[in-house]
Amino acid sequence: MTLYAILFAVIFVESGVLVGFWLPGDTVLFGAGLVAADPSADVSILVLAFGVPVAASLGAVVGYATGRHLGRPYLERRHAGALVRTEDFYQRFGAATLIAARFVPWARTFAPVLAGAVSMPRHRFGAAVIAGAVIWGTGLVLLGYAASAVPGLRDAAVWIGVVVIVVSVLAGAGGELMRRRVARSRSVEDPAGTSAG
Repeated sequence: MTLYAILFAVIFVESGVLVGFWLPGDTVLFGAGLVAADPSADVSILVLAFGVPVAASLGAVVGYATGRHLGRPYLERRHAGALVRTEDFYQRFGAATLIAARFVPWARTFAPVLAGAVSMPRHRFGAAVIAGAVIWGTGLVLLGYAASAVPGLRDAAVWIGVVVIVVSVLAGAGGELMRRRVARSRSVEDPAGTSAG
């Protein structure tokens, strides 16, 4: 139960909670599929295949509500770079952005938030979010599960899954710490924004 709770929490947060953009959803899902393929791991592929898209969809709904509540000005102040990149996705793909963005780490966090900020119709949002969650979430879990048939991977599935998850989480946390350090050093160098004037 603990593994399910951690996995679903990671996917939920990464799917629309603004602080979750650094989480390694892709590798976590692939690793979980590998673990589920090992009979000794006692991890159900069915629970993963159905639970992951539910967690991803709920996270996206929270992101949408956040975007509607905070509005565009807040996002421009706090996350201008990610906002611009996500808007580029919208210009190319429209509502399908919510499906395509699932496969881009920062975009899958910010796309639902942006959809809320620009008041995307709820029915279009819901359909795209569910489709993206199933294709991405269930798809990567099943891909990891199938990869266990590769010689040498099946016997080491649990350890490979654990290593992938740990390394991914540490790498994501390290990247976020570095980003914050750079942002802090910039604010110390120019605390009043004098270089902009």
